[in-house]
Amino acid sequence: MKKRSDFLVLGSGIAGLTFALKAARFGKVSVVTKAGLEDSNTRYAQGGIAAVFSEPDNFEKHIKDTLIAGDGFCNEKVVRMVVQEAPDRIKDLIKLGVSFDRKEDGTYDLAKEGGHTEYRILHHKDRTGEVIQKTLVEQVRKDPNIEIYEQHFAIEILTQHHLGEVLKKNNPDIKCFGAYVADLVNQKVITFLSKITVIATGGMGNVYLTTTNPEIATGDGVAMVYRAKGTIENMEFVQFHPTSLYDPNKRPSFLITEALRGYGAVLKNMAGERFMKRYDSRGSLAPRDIVARAIDNEMKIWGDDHVWLDCTHLNAEGLKDHFPNVYEHCIARGIDITKDMIPVVPAAHYSCGGIIVDMDGQSNINRLYALGEASSTGLHGANRLASNSLIEAAVYAHRAAIHSGKRLDELTFEDKIPNWDYKGTTHLEEMILITQNYKEVQMIMSNYVGIVRSDLRLERALVRLEIIYKETESLYKRSLISKKICELRNLINVGYLIIKMAKNRQESIGLHYSIDHPKRAS
Repeated sequence: MKKRSDFLVLGSGIAGLTFALKAARFGKVSVVTKAGLEDSNTRYAQGGIAAVFSEPDNFEKHIKDTLIAGDGFCNEKVVRMVVQEAPDRIKDLIKLGVSFDRKEDGTYDLAKEGGHTEYRILHHKDRTGEVIQKTLVEQVRKDPNIEIYEQHFAIEILTQHHLGEVLKKNNPDIKCFGAYVADLVNQKVITFLSKITVIATGGMGNVYLTTTNPEIATGDGVAMVYRAKGTIENMEFVQFHPTSLYDPNKRPSFLITEALRGYGAVLKNMAGERFMKRYDSRGSLAPRDIVARAIDNEMKIWGDDHVWLDCTHLNAEGLKDHFPNVYEHCIARGIDITKDMIPVVPAAHYSCGGIIVDMDGQSNINRLYALGEASSTGLHGANRLASNSLIEAAVYAHRAAIHSGKRLDELTFEDKIPNWDYKGTTHLEEMILITQNYKEVQMIMSNYVGIVRSDLRLERALVRLEIIYKETESLYKRSLISKKICELRNLINVGYLIIKMAKNRQESIGLHYSIDHPKRAS
């Protein structure tokens, strides 16, 4: 079975849906998402979206903060472009119906987060991502040029490989013609043909045991493009959010927004000491990599499972008003943040690497664009500045829609692509074989490739992951297609990329910290 559309968008977060809305002006759009349209990492973004909106802030300050957080690894040209275009993209969201909090005088109630030197975070209480997601979903659902395919899982992107050609890595002539997509409800695979394909599949936090990402974040886009010989970079830079609510029985981990520390909350160890000044002069408002490593170290020193985030000295009504989501979630777990300290631990949160793209979101594979967390634009460098991700997605979705929309007339569908070959996939193997390997991948990555790494740990991780890779590939070839086995394959691919790139990074920089290479190479 084949379907055709001018644009095929894989993913339904801010990047995918913003692109879909803007591309719909140029042609027909198909949005494919493996869960519901509302399910994405965007929905869980509490803190906000960064942009220069008032004095004394200015573009140069935002640019400088981003470059400093990225540890000298950012593409300055990209940083300048995103920062300068950010206010216009915020205005686009406002026109769509996103409401950001304002003060009594009508000006925006801007927040401040770790690594920012000015108040520039627009937010809607502590539910910013949820409000953005809801608004975009409403607009997409009523656009006549957009078809929505929920409960559909992209298995692999289509290239000349599916026409029988042998493709090698870095081949400049690789083209993307769409994707094979599994209809999870009817258990069949559809051949989606498109002129333009967009990877907006989000993050890969579930490669680790503890993550703030929803269960759908399994690195699908990066893995598909890697298998298709696309170019991936900087996967070793995995950002661990310093403060997720400590609850070993809950997935995903509930994120305690960084804006809470911007509001005045402080980190304390089990002795009640405000320990962050020992690690960085900025204290609890230091960039996330520094805070996460400090917490990790304090936990090891004290032998405890968490540290504390203390808000009890702050105005109770102000806390409830600014952070209703955090307040209500903690109350449900027996923690009153106005009276009790919050137990917190770092959790895998954001991938700074991904599919390499240019300033219009184009990958090295022709007709294939990548947006949002699945992409590597050069904005984040070795460490993402808080609240820069949502604005990066909005800026690149806009640029990619304009750029790709102008190309439609020159492109055609590749009708020679065959339908999915079901041959040899006659039964679904026992789920225990998949779930066991899934857990083992997470254990390997968490224990050996986490916040602090070493050459020995990385080598052990690689050896163990290789065994699971071979088992899973054998399983995949003889099993019916299922979401679980595809996600497992993707997590293994992503884990491999993180390990290999971490091994090749013979220095500690940004989010990659190795005890064997503690200083950045000069």
